[in-house]
Amino acid sequence: MHPVEIAAKLAILADAAKYDASCASSGAKGRRAGPGGIGSTEGTGICHSYTPDGRCVSLLKILLTNVCVFDCAYCINRRSSDVRRARFTVGEVVTLTLDFYRRNYIEGLFLSSGIIRDPDYTMEQLVEVARTLRQDHGFAGYIHLKAIPDASPELLDEAGRWADRLSLNVELPTQENLDQLAPEKKLVQITGAMGRMAGRIAEAKDDAARRPAAALPVFAPAGQSTQMIVGATDASDATILNTASELYAGPALRRVYYSAFSPIPHSAGHLPSKPAPLVREHRLYQADWLMRYYGFGAAELTTAERPNLDPSLDPKLAWALRNRDRFPVDVNRASQEELLRVPGLGARNVKRIIAARRWHRIRTEDLARLKIPMRRALPFLVTADHTPTLLDAAGLRDRTAPSRAQTDLFDQVTAAHGEL
Repeated sequence: MHPVEIAAKLAILADAAKYDASCASSGAKGRRAGPGGIGSTEGTGICHSYTPDGRCVSLLKILLTNVCVFDCAYCINRRSSDVRRARFTVGEVVTLTLDFYRRNYIEGLFLSSGIIRDPDYTMEQLVEVARTLRQDHGFAGYIHLKAIPDASPELLDEAGRWADRLSLNVELPTQENLDQLAPEKKLVQITGAMGRMAGRIAEAKDDAARRPAAALPVFAPAGQSTQMIVGATDASDATILNTASELYAGPALRRVYYSAFSPIPHSAGHLPSKPAPLVREHRLYQADWLMRYYGFGAAELTTAERPNLDPSLDPKLAWALRNRDRFPVDVNRASQEELLRVPGLGARNVKRIIAARRWHRIRTEDLARLKIPMRRALPFLVTADHTPTLLDAAGLRDRTAPSRAQTDLFDQVTAAHGEL
């Protein structure tokens, strides 16, 4: 393996992988390794991805190849794109991963690929990388594989044996959008593969629960994820969130990632010429969080008149302003579900409030001690010593809107996104 050649491949294939947002290691636990096994997601390392408990996990994020037989209009690696091409062998990816780990650069591998020859051949190559790392080298670090929906179920099953997480990207929220930009992809095929993977993940968990002492095979313990591109088509936020909600409810995905569209060189004329605003991606992540952890339905976060999220307000505050008849709520009497919908109250603080009010009535000073953003929360709460002034929606918007400094900072970040 010539080091100059490998460095050139790495420059091309690491850069080509940057467009995939569905790269995270949340939910993974360390695997058992035999004598001499290396790697673990339990440790610390270079910061690239974050787990739910706040740990930083660094991943070598590359493509096996950026050669692809598909011609998706939004993809820099599409068949008709005039980009430099490169391809790693299975052995080269294995060696890179082990070398980078031993130097403490990474704690795991995120491996995707363009479609080489056909889906089955590509999936075989990806699986072989993971199998070689696990079986031949005792690698116990984190592995995230990009699964190919068209590949055979047997290959997808084998991928789940070696990988901690699998991801199958839907890319766009509707089949109509895919027909427009990626006609070779079928949404029903992608979600069908997700459903099969979800069944295998649930089956492995059930077996482990029934026989906790047995040495059972692990199957994608960190679940599966997907990605949707935002702003490449005219799909509204309502459509995107509805698709995400269906994916959480159906295939039981761990995460849906949102990636603001960035123009690519020599793109098709019907693609946008400017990047999607980063603030739109940010609001979608906030709305996604509300669906996953705060009990909101996708249909509650937008309206028929305004199918896109308000870029100037976080989605929970926007919902509260549209539903003034639901407020104020009494912090000493309201249910957990009601408190979770109050702007400024996070899930952790809601639990603390419910625990504390069993001993005494909650006052404004108690909320301040919890570092709750009072400017945002108090207009929607009744405490033992506070009843909010009745304001109309316009007055509440002015009172609870972000400060000028916050707005300026967000504008700077959004503007900078177009230059990345």
